[in-house]
Amino acid sequence: MSESAQPIEVERVLLKDFTEALPKTHIFGGTAFEAIGGVEQVERVTAKAGAVLVEPGAPWQYYWLILEGETRAERPESDGTSTLVGIARTGEGFGEVPLLSGKLQSPFRVIATHDTVFLRFSEQEFWSLLSCCPSVRKTVLADSAVRLQAYQVEALHREKLVSLGTLAAGLMHELHNPGSAAKRAASQLRENLLRLQQLSLRYSDKPKTPVQLQCIRGLLEHAMSSCSLPAMSSLEQADAEEAMSDWLAGAQVENAYIIGPALVSMGFNRQELTCIQEHFDPSSFSDTLNWFGALVTSVSLVCAIEESIARISELVMAVKKFAYDERTPDKELDVHDGLQSTLTILGHKLRLKQIQVEKRFAASPSTIRTRGSALSQVWTNLIDNAVDASPEGGKIEISTWSEPGWLAVCIGDHGLGIPADVLPHIFEAFFTTKAQGAGTGLGLEIVHRIVTQKFGGTIEVQSQPGDTRFIIRLPLNAAGRESGQQATNS
Repeated sequence: MSESAQPIEVERVLLKDFTEALPKTHIFGGTAFEAIGGVEQVERVTAKAGAVLVEPGAPWQYYWLILEGETRAERPESDGTSTLVGIARTGEGFGEVPLLSGKLQSPFRVIATHDTVFLRFSEQEFWSLLSCCPSVRKTVLADSAVRLQAYQVEALHREKLVSLGTLAAGLMHELHNPGSAAKRAASQLRENLLRLQQLSLRYSDKPKTPVQLQCIRGLLEHAMSSCSLPAMSSLEQADAEEAMSDWLAGAQVENAYIIGPALVSMGFNRQELTCIQEHFDPSSFSDTLNWFGALVTSVSLVCAIEESIARISELVMAVKKFAYDERTPDKELDVHDGLQSTLTILGHKLRLKQIQVEKRFAASPSTIRTRGSALSQVWTNLIDNAVDASPEGGKIEISTWSEPGWLAVCIGDHGLGIPADVLPHIFEAFFTTKAQGAGTGLGLEIVHRIVTQKFGGTIEVQSQPGDTRFIIRLPLNAAGRESGQQATNS
């Protein structure tokens, strides 16, 4: 804003007219006027309270010395508020830092808080004053050092607050899925336990032989230790579920096509169930399988709750490691297991939109050695976004394959795609195309940061209407790669 539009008066004056006022100021205190050289004329600026002296982004051309009054510097924020940066009072000067550093654009808005009178030195006059007056130069340089240190402390504090805010927002984003999954599984478990109780009462009416009890005991031991199972591809899982359900239906088992998938999900095969078929009559066989199916489903729900709580604990540990900058030891991560766990946690959301997941797990080996953590956050964000982008009854494809030194993962959907003008911005923090309140704009920024910084990998996006793919490549030995990078950097 121009000075003519502000309650500001500027006139050219002789510096010698202020022989009494100058010794009372900070930079000229203790300096005889005769020792001040290089400057004969300066500008006297009279500003009313509230006058804006410098706007953010405007050229910074002067060093200001306050003869009487007070000013404040404030930084405008993106949300329309302002942050106080500093206050200068009678006898103090300001503006030396931009001139000395060569940053001749103001990052702040400078406002007169009271009726204020200044002496204003142009850039040329400022440099002449420093070159000709050693005592002034010493004071100005000392002031500059103090202000720079204060700026750095304030900038560091601000950066920590921004990081904390980003971390908190990201943590809330990440906790939502496992927290919701645990809540849903607990609700389903309560209903399932009621059904299990009813089946148990009916099932317990008939006494069991020692052989029958031995058979059931073996199956129970399997069921109670089946939370962690090798992930299967979509085709393998569908074939296994169909074969199990058909076999149960052929044996006249009630609810065969509900029990079959539950048994397969917990790692059971037909051979393990033949003992029940051999030692129970047909009616008891059906009751036994329905009771056992309800029990297996309950165990599966407990596993889902355990998995969700483990994910929450993992996120909390990640926050602690972030806060204390801890080093994670070398470890092996099975990418297939991580993908399968994420699908488990997001299972309800997939079922709600009736989305089919096609898995093609071809990577061998499926493990990577790394010091990185939080890879599950990558799968959660990408699969969750794919679900949101997919139409009702759509399909998500998850593929893995091996490349020399790398393990590749592709997560694709058949939604509307990402517009060309949006694509360059998708990894920027707080950028989102979702409706207000529906997205934080942090998911893909988190994905990019984890893949590239924690694992030393790459992420590629290919998108057109009806086909969007996120391709992640992770080094098989990220720990060794990280050590090599540190050795190079040191």
